[in-house]
Amino acid sequence: MQKNNVLIMGDSYSTFAGAIPEGYGPYYPENDQWKTDVLDVRQTWWHQVVTAMGANLVRNDSWSGAPICYTGYDNADVSKSSSFIYRLRKLKKDGFFAQNQIHTVFVFGGTNDSWCGAPLGQPMESGWEENDLYCVLPAISCYLQELKQTLPEAKIYCLINNNLQPEIEDALKASCGRLGIETIFFDRIDKENDHPTAQGMGDIKDQVLAAIAGK
Repeated sequence: MQKNNVLIMGDSYSTFAGAIPEGYGPYYPENDQWKTDVLDVRQTWWHQVVTAMGANLVRNDSWSGAPICYTGYDNADVSKSSSFIYRLRKLKKDGFFAQNQIHTVFVFGGTNDSWCGAPLGQPMESGWEENDLYCVLPAISCYLQELKQTLPEAKIYCLINNNLQPEIEDALKASCGRLGIETIFFDRIDKENDHPTAQGMGDIKDQVLAAIAGK
């Protein structure tokens, strides 16, 4: 019997140096600005979840500071680098999905869209132009729809950080509801410098596994 093949698409919360693609920016285990107490990849939420599932992690496509939309910090254009939309499209273009059968996807994004000052724009369920994707709300809908269309048979979980801008949380919830993507909201994540501590990683893991188990 084939193992459950997992894909993670995330931002800093899901990074760990050496466990993400070359050229991607990590936050954990340490970065230039902050020390963290997450010093072993086995402490990360995703490593704990995948291990508990007995699954096979095919790729951790996570990039620190990455927004879903095309607008990054200091109004940087990330339409051809870290944005979730670009990374998904690049995986498709590079044949990743043709070469790998993915059964489960964990999406953990929206945090940098909430923090970086990107324009929200207006919700759009279809008809996006590339310029629309520099705004958060159209980008969320576009990204999740493209992901669902790319992997229609996969089980997709959208992990939603606490303390996001309400409009962003609502957009994630609405798009997931429309597309049949399961949402996981967190009532607790222990953090330091707005990032999960080792305890926070455990908090995420516990709540993700409870959601998977239907508890």
